[in-house]
Amino acid sequence: MFGNLFEEDGEEGFSSTPSEGRLSKGGEEPPPVRGRSNLCGIKNQGGTCYLNSLLQTLLFTPEFREELFSLGPEELGWLEDKDKPGAKVRVIPLELQRLFARLLLVDQQSASTADLTDSFGWNSSEGTNQHDVQELNRILFSALEHSLVGTTGSTFIHRLYHGTIVNSIDCKECGNVSQRQEDFLDLTVCVCGMSSLEEALWTMFVEEELFEGNNLYRCAQCDRLVTAAKSAKLKKLPPFMTMSLLRFSFDYAKFERYKETGRYTFPLTINLRPFCEQADGDDCEYTYDLFSVIIHKGGCYGGHYHVYIRDIDHLGQWEPPVSKLRKNERKVKEEVKEVCEPKLQEDDPLSVLTAIISQDPSKSVLMDQLGQKLMDKIGSSWNKKFRKHYGPIGKFLQSHNDVFMLVSNGTRVGLKTNLPSPVTETEPETEASQTSSGNHWFDLNDSTVTSIQESDIEKQFQGKESAYMLFYRKTQLHRPNEALNNAQYKVPSHLIQMALEENIKLQQIREKFEATSNTVELHLHLAPCYKLENGALQSSNKEHSESTTLTFDRRKTVGDLRLAIYQMQEFWEGDMALTVARSLPAGLHLYNTLTDDSVSLYSAGICTNSGLFVWNGREVCGSAILTGAEWEPVLLTVVRPFLGEDVEKGMGDGVDCEQGSGDFHDGGLGLKKEARGFAGGVTLGEVKEALGEPQESLLCQEHKGVKRGGQGAGEGGGASGWRVFPPDDMQRTLKELSLKDGDALLVLEPQSFDSSVFTLNGDVVTVTTPSDCRWLQVEFRPDQRPDGEEEEGRRKIKVPATGSMLLCEVKQRAIEELQLQKCPPGKRLCYCLRQVDCTGKLLPPVCEELSLRDAGVRLMTTLSLCLGNAPKASQLFLHFSVGTAPSAGLETDIIVEETCTVKECLKAMLDAAGLEGSCWHLRRLDWCEDVGEPLMDEDASLSELKISSGETLVVTEGQVPPKVFQCFVARDSQLEVLTISDEATLEDLKTQVLTLPALQNVCIPTTAFMRVWQMEGKKLARILRGQQQTLRKLKLTSGTELCVQQLFKDEDLGPKEVLLNVKMGIPGERCYYPPEEMVWDATRDSSPRSLRTCLAAYYGLSPDSLLLAKHQPDKHMWEEISNWSQHVSKKKKKRRTESLLGAPFHLKDGDTIGIKNLLIDNNRDFFTLEDEQGQQRLREQAEKDRKSEGPGLQKKPGSTKPRKPEVGLSISVGEFR
Repeated sequence: MFGNLFEEDGEEGFSSTPSEGRLSKGGEEPPPVRGRSNLCGIKNQGGTCYLNSLLQTLLFTPEFREELFSLGPEELGWLEDKDKPGAKVRVIPLELQRLFARLLLVDQQSASTADLTDSFGWNSSEGTNQHDVQELNRILFSALEHSLVGTTGSTFIHRLYHGTIVNSIDCKECGNVSQRQEDFLDLTVCVCGMSSLEEALWTMFVEEELFEGNNLYRCAQCDRLVTAAKSAKLKKLPPFMTMSLLRFSFDYAKFERYKETGRYTFPLTINLRPFCEQADGDDCEYTYDLFSVIIHKGGCYGGHYHVYIRDIDHLGQWEPPVSKLRKNERKVKEEVKEVCEPKLQEDDPLSVLTAIISQDPSKSVLMDQLGQKLMDKIGSSWNKKFRKHYGPIGKFLQSHNDVFMLVSNGTRVGLKTNLPSPVTETEPETEASQTSSGNHWFDLNDSTVTSIQESDIEKQFQGKESAYMLFYRKTQLHRPNEALNNAQYKVPSHLIQMALEENIKLQQIREKFEATSNTVELHLHLAPCYKLENGALQSSNKEHSESTTLTFDRRKTVGDLRLAIYQMQEFWEGDMALTVARSLPAGLHLYNTLTDDSVSLYSAGICTNSGLFVWNGREVCGSAILTGAEWEPVLLTVVRPFLGEDVEKGMGDGVDCEQGSGDFHDGGLGLKKEARGFAGGVTLGEVKEALGEPQESLLCQEHKGVKRGGQGAGEGGGASGWRVFPPDDMQRTLKELSLKDGDALLVLEPQSFDSSVFTLNGDVVTVTTPSDCRWLQVEFRPDQRPDGEEEEGRRKIKVPATGSMLLCEVKQRAIEELQLQKCPPGKRLCYCLRQVDCTGKLLPPVCEELSLRDAGVRLMTTLSLCLGNAPKASQLFLHFSVGTAPSAGLETDIIVEETCTVKECLKAMLDAAGLEGSCWHLRRLDWCEDVGEPLMDEDASLSELKISSGETLVVTEGQVPPKVFQCFVARDSQLEVLTISDEATLEDLKTQVLTLPALQNVCIPTTAFMRVWQMEGKKLARILRGQQQTLRKLKLTSGTELCVQQLFKDEDLGPKEVLLNVKMGIPGERCYYPPEEMVWDATRDSSPRSLRTCLAAYYGLSPDSLLLAKHQPDKHMWEEISNWSQHVSKKKKKRRTESLLGAPFHLKDGDTIGIKNLLIDNNRDFFTLEDEQGQQRLREQAEKDRKSEGPGLQKKPGSTKPRKPEVGLSISVGEFR
């Protein structure tokens, strides 16, 4: 219903002019023209898809359309007079006429129903309310009949759609027949329990309903209760038969509505003779052809409507859809090619799965083993590698049913050997040729109209998207030849004129919009204003922009643009070339020249803000210009050594210089930078020549692995590494060397290595420049002092440092400069250096035995000088708290050796906290800073447990909790505790259970005579299977409760063998025989029929005589298990087996199944007296809880959200009697 709340994304009918490159001028875009189908859709107002589907059906009903158009203004009035007092204007039929005329004649993709819904008296919110199309059909026809009272069209609804049914009751005693006639507008046929429309009609009009037993009929002639038969027949057939499928039903057990989605077929042509009272006459009087199918997609509380319609008058242009078989053929060929390739494509799930199956000796793989084989093949599971993009593995196999097939009742998957042959390519053409003979079907989905095949109707027989309303037309109704392909047939002239005026107006709006949308702004660069410099065009006057803005229509040709520029430049002489230009960091560069004057700017790729260079096509100011992407200029940063006295000169020349301060003295060496542009197609040797450097000079590129100022860049971070270009690179172009804008190029002469600044090591040059970055900032916080006094606020100092300087030296210098050597009498203060993260949090103290480089401390960062000891290289700095997870800043610090054990670390923490006793253990914090898992191995060292500096441990009271499983022994309900590894197998667990004291006197031959249950909430939940499965794979965790049960025979249940408690009902009583255990093998078939067959074999009865139900002990209810019908899934194209292991029954171990033998027990009710008492207790408890909550309390979280109340559908009609 709410499928198109937003703008529809139709595939056809939109303007073909792309929006890219347009100059946006604002304004609303005009409605698009009709698509290739030449049919008009209807806009969705938010929730009016049900109205759109019905209106399109009425429009494509020729007799209804012509009857409506036959009513002129003299009978209906004029819409212009509707507000005049006393004027009788029949607004609804007038607006419907206008809408139909627009749908037929106005060239637009979709029409609006706003005027029509206004005539209904609907407000703006009514357009978003959900309604039923069957209800609308009756209300709309009723409104039209009331609106047309007193006109010549007052009876046309009745003539076209109304029929008569005769209901008869035949007395079996005297033979008296009582009849009653009733009028019908549409037939509501049952879907539940029916497989087809013919079966439903047969039940309604052929089968008789007997009144007998306690349901007798009082005959007026016999004057007593008698046996009688009731039947119904069609007496009068209308020209148009409307069938409403009753897909929405009500479940009285669950007290909720649901939608019937089962398979329900209906014919394209139906003969109603068997259902009529009078069967005389020709077949054509009883034969109807299907021409409209309204489809509902969704559930009973919401969804979306669209309609399949047969174009009787050939008003649209039908095109056969793309052949799906041809698509599948190409797809299969590609997939087979991939299968045959020897190299496995691990990123392609189709290739991997086909390889796994084809390499198996049986050419098929068990579905349960396919995941494991995939893991063995590529080393990753399906969920990790493919599920995000391809969905579940089962869904992937079904979507590729042309390659894979399920065998052995769906338990194995194999490859199809008989792939589709090219012969099948002719089948769609045959179907298309049949469809083109006259049965033109279209899918009208709000604004979108698409062609469909007649065979597509069969896809709407079942599923969530299925047929909801059927419209049949009598076969004997023929259309005149002049009505075919003639949208103006029988349309009044004033409506034709209205449509013509709207088309003219729309055309003008579109032309104006297209002209506005195709206007682009061009930036013209004139050659006289530029010069060639540094491999690019530079403006002669850098203070002013040399481009001229020109607004132009991009639908015009290049010749038109050239002429316009000629007219702008009156003094231009000679040839004029227009070349696409773009501004780059190095300057303006030219690309392709527009040579074909007949090509439009749009075809030439010119969009708004494009730059065009106007020149003679050869040279600019005497310099030849190289054009094209391969000559794109690159702006490089040229770096050269320079002398100290050259600084002022270099600065004056605009050269960016790096000059040191501090340790750098006059006369020392440094670097100067200069930005230079070069054409991307020149070689590195030509660059050296352009720079005026001698042949022996070296060109170096900055080493990508070394960053300036990095901690590994040399002393103090003021060093940088450069790679020398080898001689072979001198013949390579800048593009080939991947040099880009901003890259640095170091130029060195051989004598430069005489200085200590430049060091050559192989092909790497290290440049050590004096700079002011050799320092560390040390901050001392007075609030860190033990006395808590703030003397002069926080103090910061800069300490000169290098990468090889020890951190202890940094600390000593900081203490001296901060004058912290003096301490209060009797106290010895120790300080340490700590780094600070981006949030201001103090990190663990750094090891003072290491250098800055080794400790990972970068220059030009801040260290905090804090009270406390610094750890040595072999020690760890840890935080700990007692009892709970620590708050920020409240934990205690401790320094321990890396090699100390957990027990030794715990003792040191207890001593530091002043705690005694041995009943303590350590826990780590988890990822969300909560107390996590304990450190189980107390003898392991901290380094073995990968505990690093800065971690927080929690000292927790109590012994280390062992990994235990609580087991309830079924013999005497004693509680025993087991300690066992989670890597132990189920057989190991059973063996250890046999050693428990409660089982010492129990005779159990082997572990196969023992059953282990997992318990949840003191209830048996599941049986543990697989003797060799580990407890971890069985998903058992610490503290799991298990129940052990002794068996009198050995048992080894498979993965899909279910242990059920079955009990047979006692005939005539509301109780059962004692329950018995039965193992049901659901490996191959988990359907209700399989369970019924298994139980019949167990009890020696016929399967058809058994009635089954599952007991729900928590609700004290019985859920009957019926023989569900198997449907053909629309997507899977195979029979779908209903599984009792899935929804809604979810059968599992220990479930109770009740059985009724219908041969000797007529009571189909499974409820016992205990069930009724249990339900009464539940109702009393619910009432007690409701009263305790009180009226003012809020609704509990997780409760069902109340649905929006349904609003009745109505159409307001004036009084015309």
